[in-house]
Amino acid sequence: MFNENDVETIALLSKLSEAKHHIEVKVDMDELDLTSAEAKATYKEIQDWVQEMYGFHVTNLNIAQVKQIHGIIERENYNKAKSADSKQPGCPEEKVKAIEDAMRHFQMID
Repeated sequence: MFNENDVETIALLSKLSEAKHHIEVKVDMDELDLTSAEAKATYKEIQDWVQEMYGFHVTNLNIAQVKQIHGIIERENYNKAKSADSKQPGCPEEKVKAIEDAMRHFQMID
């Protein structure tokens, strides 16, 4: 498994224009380290847990908003709003609490 330093080293080596020898490295994205929180549960697992325990559905946007509250870094989202000043609906408080409970269950937060 590659860590952040390995990836940085490979990236720097790939920029050497006068190198006599070239290396080719194939990195499968699955091999890159995830933060510990990212590795704990998928959005689907959180949704299923909330549905089972609370009886209502939470959206990916709801989960992303709660992750942001707790400083869990999200990957690039290709469904971003087109305008920087566009408004997104806030996550209702009962859903925030349910998602936080799910995140505690999956040991993503304390």
